[in-house]
Amino acid sequence: MRIVKVVFLVVTGLSLFFSVGLHAQRQVENMPSYDLKKYHFGFVLAMNQMHFTVKPLEGLNFKMFDEEQSRDFSGDSAMLYSVEHAPSTGFTVGIVTNLRLARYFDLRFIPSLSFGERYLDYRILKFRGTDEPVILNIRKSVPSTFVELPFHLKYKAMRMNNFRPYVMSGFNYRIDLASQAKKKNDAAAKTIIKLSRSDIYFEIGMGVDFYFEWFKMGTEIKMSYGAFDILKRENNIYTNGIDKLNSKIFQFSLTFE
Repeated sequence: MRIVKVVFLVVTGLSLFFSVGLHAQRQVENMPSYDLKKYHFGFVLAMNQMHFTVKPLEGLNFKMFDEEQSRDFSGDSAMLYSVEHAPSTGFTVGIVTNLRLARYFDLRFIPSLSFGERYLDYRILKFRGTDEPVILNIRKSVPSTFVELPFHLKYKAMRMNNFRPYVMSGFNYRIDLASQAKKKNDAAAKTIIKLSRSDIYFEIGMGVDFYFEWFKMGTEIKMSYGAFDILKRENNIYTNGIDKLNSKIFQFSLTFE
């Protein structure tokens, strides 16, 4: 959750910085009729952090996997102790389309392209013949390239001179172009973790819009939670030990409109 703390500090700092600057120019209201337009457009630049929510199989520590199910490493059998996830930071670019519904409500469509990567860390106990069991720590990389098609309902508070806070919620249909769900396994290759190609995410966020002389800039924190189990199970130790795998994504965005 380190990125969330960093983003919170950045947003707080930006808000204070712009609030002080705008307070000093209280007499000047930039772009006073901007929010009265029926449509407006822009673009978004964002930093994301992709996560998993991992639910291990019940009774996982009592389940044994045979040689075929653990073919990545030489052993007669194996036991999966634990599986955890580790995120990494990626980025997002997109186009903003905003429809004014009412004084305080907008409908936003922001088709985007996101790049990121996640890891699954496995702790495995390997058995081989009469040798002593060996603990293995194995990391599997799961890259993603998402085409995003989100629709958001944005509720804006009353404008205070040149800034305006808001909250938003909606859903996002994501298609993972990097998904290898349909790729056939190669017996000589290492096992790869395969995810479903698409998922629906429920999203919620908050932000502040800042009005300048020629454009509006927004800062936003958004959280996305995947609705479905996205793991493709292929009878191996990496997938059969997981009961449910969901996706979640945190994002900090700058919008320019």
